[in-house]
Amino acid sequence: MKRATSVILLALMLVALAASVALAQGAKKRQPRVIQLEEIVIEGRVQKPNAFYILNRSNLGYEVLELRTSFLRKVVRSVQKEPF
Repeated sequence: MKRATSVILLALMLVALAASVALAQGAKKRQPRVIQLEEIVIEGRVQKPNAFYILNRSNLGYEVLELRTSFLRKVVRSVQKEPF
């Protein structure tokens, strides 16, 4: 049984080798095709892409701050000093 399997495997390898050699020889004989295109003039407009992005309303949740310290005295002092 082992001998029959090895003979079949050897035969498959020889067939694959012969096929690869035939393909390699066929590829050498083949010359590349040259396609020559005529000049084409394309006229038109290039459209700009449009993108829209919609932002959801945000709730900042802020409150009005109450000033605990009056800065009025500091402002008046700074105005009374030089260079004013």
